[in-house]
Amino acid sequence: MPNSYKVIVFDLGDVLLKVDSRRLIDKLNKVEAGLGERFHSLYFENYHIHCEYEKNNISQEEFTDKMLSWLNYKISAEEFNNFYSDLFSPITDTINLLPLLKQNYQLVLLSNTNFIHQKYGWEKYEFLKYFDKMILSHEVGARKPENKIYKAVENFTGSYPSKHFFIDDLIENVEAAKNMGWDAFQFTFTNSISEVLKKKQII
Repeated sequence: MPNSYKVIVFDLGDVLLKVDSRRLIDKLNKVEAGLGERFHSLYFENYHIHCEYEKNNISQEEFTDKMLSWLNYKISAEEFNNFYSDLFSPITDTINLLPLLKQNYQLVLLSNTNFIHQKYGWEKYEFLKYFDKMILSHEVGARKPENKIYKAVENFTGSYPSKHFFIDDLIENVEAAKNMGWDAFQFTFTNSISEVLKKKQII
């Protein structure tokens, strides 16, 4: 019996692109010994700033100045943008599924992200051409697992919630999607997206 899905929704970080914050730490440590670890600690002690920036509640200038102050202005804003965004590497097993899925489904990218990461980090990747729409937290003004960002997907697709299949690495985002009436799957690097898609008769 064929499946009833019309839309496949992908998270970006740790689903399509592996995110490695160690790269940023190592680059900062080359500027000054221990700077990377100090910055990393401050960043996660003040993670609400990251979240507000991803919702565009903090301007790019305000965010960057805060980050540079934590770095004691040891680097320029442009250097920070490049260091901060050099986190990503392709997860080819997932990316290779996109051309096949594109033949039969709407594809939507749903990401908690920000302008700096988009411009300096991930928007260069060719696989983005397969997506019919990118729903990004800093453009919507909401982050997963907030209902508003899932609704933004539905507003674009025009499909019933049950027609959406979502893949994300964080269980809270998967559960939020299910609460919206979507089907969803948590990817953890120890399981196979292609095997799940086959079981769901999506491919």
